Amino acid sequence: MNQFTIKGNLVDSLSKTLSPASIEIREGRIHSIEMISDIFPDPSLPFISPGFIDAHVHIESSMLIPAAFARLAVVHGTVATVSDPHEIANVCGMEGVRFMIDNGKTVPFKFNFGAPSCVPATVFETAGDVLDASSVKELLALNDIKYLTEMMNFPSAIAGDPEVLEKIAAAKVLGKPVDGHAPGLSGEGLRTYVARGISTDHECFTIEEAKEKLALGMKIIIREGSAAKNFEALIPLMETHPEMLMFCSDDKHPDSLVDGHINQLCARAVKAGYDLFNVLQAACINPVAHYKLNVGLLRVGDPADFILLENLSDFKVLATYVDGVKVAENGLSLILGSSLDAVETKESNSSSAPINRFGIGKINVQDLRMEGEGRYGLPVIGCLDGQLITEKLALHPQLVDAEWCSDVEHDVLKIVVVNRYHPAPIAKAFIHRFGLTSGAIASSVAHDSHNIVAVGVDDESLARAINLVIEAKGGVSCVGPDVAHCLPLPIGGLMSADDGYTVAAAYTTIDKAAKSLGSTLSAPFMSLSFMALLVIPHVKLSDKGLFDGDAFGIYE
Repeated sequence: MNQFTIKGNLVDSLSKTLSPASIEIREGRIHSIEMISDIFPDPSLPFISPGFIDAHVHIESSMLIPAAFARLAVVHGTVATVSDPHEIANVCGMEGVRFMIDNGKTVPFKFNFGAPSCVPATVFETAGDVLDASSVKELLALNDIKYLTEMMNFPSAIAGDPEVLEKIAAAKVLGKPVDGHAPGLSGEGLRTYVARGISTDHECFTIEEAKEKLALGMKIIIREGSAAKNFEALIPLMETHPEMLMFCSDDKHPDSLVDGHINQLCARAVKAGYDLFNVLQAACINPVAHYKLNVGLLRVGDPADFILLENLSDFKVLATYVDGVKVAENGLSLILGSSLDAVETKESNSSSAPINRFGIGKINVQDLRMEGEGRYGLPVIGCLDGQLITEKLALHPQLVDAEWCSDVEHDVLKIVVVNRYHPAPIAKAFIHRFGLTSGAIASSVAHDSHNIVAVGVDDESLARAINLVIEAKGGVSCVGPDVAHCLPLPIGGLMSADDGYTVAAAYTTIDKAAKSLGSTLSAPFMSLSFMALLVIPHVKLSDKGLFDGDAFGIYE
């Protein structure tokens, strides 16, 4: 590997100092750092900073394979992620996790995958595979696996379920951290959860919730994704707890990733008046320390992972280096598109198709009918823009000819979940604040089991949208009077093998189509994907029925 020298205004996040320096890189590592001036900043030089780290992300939610995700992320100064592959694991099990690891190795980027702790996330839904304690132990033993991913089944963790405790114990024995997932949890339940060995949480919706968790020793990961946005609520913690904070996107769609990544959160935090070094501690240092990552922090001997910035206000990235390799420059990715061809073509029953599991044929309109007698007794899901939590609403759909139908005028629309792994009755309910006035949208990206979830104003539109996804063996679709779009996601029904910029453009088109049908949500497809996520309160829909997140069970 070539030897070279970089000169710039060194932003030393560890010592919290700023000074012009000359940094020599040899064989992918920092060989020496020499201070070259007492005047700071030198206006002729860029700023040199450690690279950014997304401390909790599901790569699959970008609809991109790891190689394509990296190609977009490096443009924004991201050099590493702490990645939870439980989306693909819920579809394809161990094979899916191995696919993510292997594909990530095809590019110069530092993916740090975890062993999925909850596959399936609950017993109240149908997933494509199961990772029991034995499988989790097998994954944790791999050097490529850095941690046990978010323990979403917090009720079982609190109750002391032997299978859950066995998974946590396996991570502890190997000295690998255990991520948490405990939205709204407090009091004695939270204390028990943390005592099990849970070390982080990225699900805080209020600063009061975060402070209670911080007091118990949990690290708080401030999330700002395409659907869940908690930055504004939690960023005041930067003033009091910088050593306990990290930044993450959690779930980020491709168009959003094209626009920016962790660099945007740094810019917002600094603009809001928070200390530069505290912000960089959260964005660069804390993830390395907590997860024991092999990511450099601009110390002699470290891997040469760093970025060149135009300034320390908007964090415009001039160049990104990973292990001394320049991977982005002036807004252009230097990770070649040809690396995206490294997609294994393995499936349980086929050697010619991407990894996937899809066991159903097209549905019929009559499969979506919902017979009604008297008043509809179940609550309506209250969708909240920018949040994963939902409200439990006492609204009612229309009763027409003894069938429950969408009430478009009052925005009470039918939502359904179709089991994609094998034929089964379709689960049906109603949702408020989705905003569609015509047509329907559907998606096989439906956390966490990734069945097909769809919302629409009538059964005919719903069936058309769902069948487009089934025909593609996975994807997102949008249909209306003059609209029929589908973005195929053939890898696990979650990801495309195409270049990230191509997928982002296609997603932008279908997102605009959904909004043209009346949806007022900022990210309709991302919000839709979380309407089947049972581990986030208060009301969700699984393939087995309407789920009460507070009682943690299916409504009778």
